Amino acid sequence: MAPPPPFGANSAAARDIANVLHPYTDLEAHQTTGPTVISHGKGVRVWDEAGKEYIESVAGLWCAALGFDNERLVQAAANQMRKLPFYHAFTAKSHEPMIDLAEMLIARAPVPMSKVFFANSGSEANDSAIKMVWYLNNALGRPNKKKIIGRLKGYHGITIGSASLTGLAANHRSFDVPLPGFIHTMTPHFYHGALPGESEDDFASRCADELEKMILAEGPDTVAAMWAEPIMGAGGVILPPRGYFPKIQAVLRKYDVLLVVDEVICGFWRTGNYWGSQTLDIEPDMMVCAKALSSSYLPISAVMVNDWVFQALAKESHTIGTFGHGFTYSGHPVPAAVAIETLKIYDEMEIGAHVGSVGPYLQSELRRRFGDHALVGEVRGTGLIAAVELVAEKASHQNFDPKAKVGARLTALCEANGVIVRTVANDSLCLSPPLVISKADIDEMLNRIGRAVEELTVQLRREQIAIIS
Repeated sequence: MAPPPPFGANSAAARDIANVLHPYTDLEAHQTTGPTVISHGKGVRVWDEAGKEYIESVAGLWCAALGFDNERLVQAAANQMRKLPFYHAFTAKSHEPMIDLAEMLIARAPVPMSKVFFANSGSEANDSAIKMVWYLNNALGRPNKKKIIGRLKGYHGITIGSASLTGLAANHRSFDVPLPGFIHTMTPHFYHGALPGESEDDFASRCADELEKMILAEGPDTVAAMWAEPIMGAGGVILPPRGYFPKIQAVLRKYDVLLVVDEVICGFWRTGNYWGSQTLDIEPDMMVCAKALSSSYLPISAVMVNDWVFQALAKESHTIGTFGHGFTYSGHPVPAAVAIETLKIYDEMEIGAHVGSVGPYLQSELRRRFGDHALVGEVRGTGLIAAVELVAEKASHQNFDPKAKVGARLTALCEANGVIVRTVANDSLCLSPPLVISKADIDEMLNRIGRAVEELTVQLRREQIAIIS
């Protein structure tokens, strides 16, 4: 291994290299290259320890919806810390922040929901929902109805169960997941998946047909639930074709298969509606949310279940004597208080109306600036979530060879130009800026990204890496 760069012996970077094991990082390379140490933030911007300013175009990890300096959320946490810094929800204990937040979520749900279970991350919430699905089928005397369907390129987290739901190779390789009983249906990405001459409606029908064939092949009496993000986030901001979810839900209802909707990224106005389910015409049986629930100022997530699901859970817990699942920090009063304040701010700011203004502006500007670029295959998105996919050949939609690391190179060039982005599958540059972003900030963000794209284009042509328009 090459020696580490000359960081100061007691610098934050050197101490990080010596002590921190990073998620989603090449751990060996990190020992040489070190971290970018972020010191503070304000609005849609963050600064590193050297004073360099960046526009945070992904809101951290799709999550800092109210930006990086909301004083009301700071005060909500401080006030609750003084009043009741911790209490649990085990054995019928409760407290007002948890009760109030559950009530607020039920009131805002896109379809009637009955109860809310709290956890600490989207991964934990999805794992909890998996266990609930298994639990209720035991309660209903259907011990074989346990298989769960995810989608290729779907992302639902990285705990053992949620990683099994996830349909991305990097989250499976060398971790010995998926576990048995987790299966994956096709990605509903029209740009890459449609057959020649196939319409969006025909493609959506084919997705539904494949799902039905999978359920029949597995045996409907063995398939319990399907998980879906309204818009697939970490898989590349993939919007399904028009009519996809109604067709999918018709199949699921036909075979008594629950639909669990993962709103971890899409919830709380990201797509232009309060829930991605409303944007994509989905009627979930269970819902999972996190991230923007507290603007990610403190960790908290939630599972919402309809009354049919709750009654099955309640029946089995009464038979056993307890619902034997939960976390020490389920419904922790401090994150709950911050989440309550977050939801109040969304309402008071009329953040939906703001996204309704700046979201279409972002989408139109992305297409105007990048849609015809020789390096860009597809610009996609809605509201304040979008992706720009880079391709080697526009006509055939051919992606670059992964060995060229085009996405990683663009990420580095964007950071050099003062904008933090995220590139994922198929060299897709993903954007999900804080919901409070202004049109002026969108312009500056896209100017910086544009400079990075032009620099990358020059590099690739110089290196004779194919770019065929």
